[in-house]
Amino acid sequence: MTRKDTPPEGEFTKLVDEQLELAAARIPALEPAVVHPSPVDHEERRTAHATYEDVLLGNAEASPEMLEELAALQAAPELGEEELARQALASGGADNDPSTPE
Repeated sequence: MTRKDTPPEGEFTKLVDEQLELAAARIPALEPAVVHPSPVDHEERRTAHATYEDVLLGNAEASPEMLEELAALQAAPELGEEELARQALASGGADNDPSTPE
């Protein structure tokens, strides 16, 4: 557009505001408390699942599944240096290239 074709700033701003309002009117509003917008597909998830961070900060109670997982992790044998080295060499790292292990 040339300077002659460019609408005055006030008119242009008004046009942009009108277009934004039209676009916003077409977007469905979601309730903030809804975790999943489609409860039909996810009836079992009415509320968000607590994370380890939530539990550690005291914002949520640990679920039985979370407690079972923690117990399994505590009961697992520690990995030796050889196993850790093997896993590091097998991993591709950030570039996902096994020939350049991290």
